[in-house]
Formats: sequence, structure tokens, C-alpha cells
Amino acid sequence: MKQSVLLSGGSRPRQEKGIEMADSTTVTYKDKRGEFRWRRTATNGEIVGASSESYKARKDCDANASRNAAKDRWEFYKDKGGKHRWRALSSDNGRQVGKATEGFSSRKNAENNAKLNGWKG
Repeated sequence: MKQSVLLSGGSRPRQEKGIEMADSTTVTYKDKRGEFRWRRTATNGEIVGASSESYKARKDCDANASRNAAKDRWEFYKDKGGKHRWRALSSDNGRQVGKATEGFSSRKNAENNAKLNGWKG
């Protein structure tokens, strides 16, 4: 795991706690309200996933980011603009726990992005 310094606000994080995945790093940071969020960044610097909500406690945010995503229910859909997206819903409570941060031109591209976030296919 990578360690770095937490920003004291704002939405652009420096790495604080990174969880390495195949081709990405997950970073926990504080948002403008002072609550914790996570963001998953690919090796090319693109954001490939993010938390759907903020957390008052870092441990809750970290637990969400490192949960066993294979147990989540994954939905693939087209947004209003016709782009393909995904969202992950908790197997425990059905709440949204992750989502695509952008729309994709094809379902296959959305699936590839979801794999970076724990979808097993």
C-alpha cells in the first residue's frame, strides 16, 4: 500500500492511502465537506471509479473501497446521452456503492472499466 499526506479539503487529492489493483490505485481523500471519499485511478492517470457517497469515518470509506466487489450486483445501462455506464450495488443492503465516472461508447468499454473496479464478468 502507498502512504501519503491527506489534503485538508478540496476535491483534488494527494495520495493518502492507496490500494493497489491490477492496473489502478485507489486513493482515499477528504472532500470539500471534510468527509472521506475514494477514487480509483488507472496507471495512465484517468479516474476509472469513485465512491457514490461520502463517509464520516475513514475506516468506513476504506471498507467500501476494498470490499469484495465480486459480491456486488453490477448493472450496466445507457445514460440519457446514450453512453454506456455501470453501477455497483451492495449485496448487503442494495445501496449503490460504486459507479462509472464517465460514459463509454460501447458496453464492452464499460465492462472493461468495471473490471478495473472489481467486476468479475
